[in-house]
Amino acid sequence: MKVIGIVGMPASGKGEASRIARELGIPVVVMGDAIRERVKEAGLPLTDANCGAIAGKLRVDLGMDAIARITIPRIEATGAPVVLVDGIRGDYEVTAFKGHFPDFTLIGIESLFETRYRRLTNRGRSDDSLTPDEFRARDERELGWGLGRALELADCRITNEGSLEEFAAEVRTLLCRLGGMEG
Repeated sequence: MKVIGIVGMPASGKGEASRIARELGIPVVVMGDAIRERVKEAGLPLTDANCGAIAGKLRVDLGMDAIARITIPRIEATGAPVVLVDGIRGDYEVTAFKGHFPDFTLIGIESLFETRYRRLTNRGRSDDSLTPDEFRARDERELGWGLGRALELADCRITNEGSLEEFAAEVRTLLCRLGGMEG
């Protein structure tokens, strides 16, 4: 099984890359879904603070690679030859995936804070209603989980500062190459 991981700061373009993967017929497993499910199970509103608290608690209780370990069975359950995993937040997760899936490739998506904040305010997810200071705090929380170190481990990088069309074309080309598909 070929597993392609996506890592990037919040609102860098991970969700868009996942959408393109789905268009190409690649199943996508979103790590954040495991967090959102646990927030709902706890009867809490789906806010950034609650998602962050649950993710932090899982990492404290189960280890820094907890979300990756929770996600591995979901990836395997697809039974697909190529799977994309979206939402890697730390180097411990990268290590867990590389240890479990010998054919693992990590794509890093990079985008400036200002660009990401503009996207965040436009996408309208319930956990996105943040001020610039709250968004910086979210960045810092995720960097504390090892997100910066995970980005450094990326096998390939995409800079997402141009148009959506440019980004989509670059992602599509890369996914086709990595997944061994026709573009």
